[in-house]
Amino acid sequence: MGAPISAPKEDQLVDDIEAIKQVKYRYLRTLDTKAWDEFESTLADDVTGDYGDSLSFTTRDQLVDFMKSSLGPAIITEHRVDHPEIVVDGDEATGRWYLQDRVIVADFNFMLFGAAFYNDRYRRTAEGWKISATGYDRTYEATVSLEDMPSFKVKPGAALNL
Repeated sequence: MGAPISAPKEDQLVDDIEAIKQVKYRYLRTLDTKAWDEFESTLADDVTGDYGDSLSFTTRDQLVDFMKSSLGPAIITEHRVDHPEIVVDGDEATGRWYLQDRVIVADFNFMLFGAAFYNDRYRRTAEGWKISATGYDRTYEATVSLEDMPSFKVKPGAALNL
């Protein structure tokens, strides 16, 4: 009989989970601040994306280009995730996150908000953990006309890379 397979050291597992959390948080921060080069750096070269029924990507360039072109300076986004469920298996991992998001397009008096569950895959690379697949399944999505809220005002903050 061969040697028994040993579980990864607890410290390494904790470090891996923390690194995966950090890459997910960086993905969201750079998406919301439109820091596109840093956003791209969170993604594996062969990343795939699936954001519902009609929005999927098979390359990193497709995903990044879509975000850049769709979320321009006039669009304010807020993405928050919590309740991570991360499972590490060697140099691969999966993660499930609860998402709450908001999109404000003041020029069109439009706001969307909703919730979803992200389902991600991660891969350890020479540069650290990267997202190799991402996407979510919505639990709900709601929209409102900002004309219905005459006192609503938006002032973008300095953190946006505009």
